Amino acid sequence: MEQIIVTTEGLKKLEEELEYLKTTKRKEVVEAIRVALSFGDLSENSEYDEAKTEQGKTESRISELEEMLKHVKVVDDTDIKTDKVSVGNVIKVHDEDFNEDIEYILVGSTEADPMANKISDLSPIGQAIMGSKVGDTVSYETPGGDAHLTILAISKQK
Repeated sequence: MEQIIVTTEGLKKLEEELEYLKTTKRKEVVEAIRVALSFGDLSENSEYDEAKTEQGKTESRISELEEMLKHVKVVDDTDIKTDKVSVGNVIKVHDEDFNEDIEYILVGSTEADPMANKISDLSPIGQAIMGSKVGDTVSYETPGGDAHLTILAISKQK
């Protein structure tokens, strides 16, 4: 697995999810299995099947998170500069095609939340703006053709 870049906030969320799954969720799944077993005949016990499926998903996510945390690189606030775009920056851009200004927060792939304008460094926009400076115009591929953004400002998250 290659290195996973996260902000301090992103690391905290991953650790909280892992803690929740290991403590609370595991107990809930074990209890659901226990209740389903009390219903008897497992060959036609859909509650048991659902609980075992949920157990598999939970254990799989725990393993995934543990592996991710082994390969995580935290971008510390002191590492975040504003001379060029990097993970942890707030970037104000002008969308040349729609003639509008947009503000993005560039985050690691595990933290992406497009509804909150948190874009992944691995996304097409993230890859296009990574390393850019104020005044640069970059392009990235969309299903409808190339799109163009001009970097207006680079700052740190508040």
